[in-house]
Amino acid sequence: MTFLLLQFIGLALVVAVAGTFLARAADSIATATGLGRMLIGSLLLASVTSLPELSVDLSAVRAGMVDIAAGDLFGSSLMNLLILAGLDLAWRGERRMFSREAASHALSATLGIVLTGLAGTAVLTAGRLPPLAWLGIGGWSWALLVAYLLGARVLYLDQRISARADREVAQGEVTGQPSPDEPHSRNLGWAVMTFTAAAAVLFFAGPQLAHVAGALADRSGLGGTFVGTTLVAVTTSLPELVASITALRLGAIDLAIGNTFGSNAFNMILFVPLDAIHDGPLFAALSPTHAVTAMAVIVATAIAVLGQLYQARRRVPLFEPDALLMIFVLVGALTLVYHLSS
Repeated sequence: MTFLLLQFIGLALVVAVAGTFLARAADSIATATGLGRMLIGSLLLASVTSLPELSVDLSAVRAGMVDIAAGDLFGSSLMNLLILAGLDLAWRGERRMFSREAASHALSATLGIVLTGLAGTAVLTAGRLPPLAWLGIGGWSWALLVAYLLGARVLYLDQRISARADREVAQGEVTGQPSPDEPHSRNLGWAVMTFTAAAAVLFFAGPQLAHVAGALADRSGLGGTFVGTTLVAVTTSLPELVASITALRLGAIDLAIGNTFGSNAFNMILFVPLDAIHDGPLFAALSPTHAVTAMAVIVATAIAVLGQLYQARRRVPLFEPDALLMIFVLVGALTLVYHLSS
């Protein structure tokens, strides 16, 4: 048991270090390309910080531990929101993380709500409906994939409009621009190389976690659903945690928030490759308890959106009602999942 825990901690440290490099590289890419931190955080950084979930869960499904895989995906979304709420409480900047200034993230948050709702509905209904599959992938998984692609296009178009408006304002205020940017090109090339290397580390370190988590689940007797929702989810959410902390240190709030909401949306489409390698309908084989986690993610995300749209005049240190309410919902969900799984 001690050796397993040491393995778990060692792999977690590797993932954490890679997450730091990812966030710094993503911020450089956002600056050099002009795409903006919100879009880079919601799509590029979010997809890569979800690589541990993909590699771990593919291994878990191949090993027949489907509840650990599903618990990791739903639980990682839950942990990401818990991280965001904790960072909001600890944030000392003048600008509130959940504010009108961050309201553009409501689009990616809403996409996460839609996808999590679809996945939660699939867990509850797949075993009661006639199986529907195409190319070895179930109908619910196809619905998740199509919804994500449509939502990602909306995010891209929204950021293009915002970037165009920003450029027009800047051109009206500045008469001349620095001439072309060799430094930007060099910085972009270095950032892309760093980003790719860190992503590779995350992808190859992840599969080992599935075996360790499975062994810990057997030894602890807590069951796959609870271990997947907590132990594995905490570890595979380390890239999001480290990336968000690094982004806040850089002053890139949009990158941190975009990473959280984008990762939650991307987590749900990871059910597609899992469904493709699973023998039979994936959602029909899952415990209904996962729907509890899905509903908690939806409620907590909705609270975060409300916090973004509501503009408070004063900030009380360590007392942000929206963040505290999110934490209450998420901890309550973990408690409920534990009791239902034991």
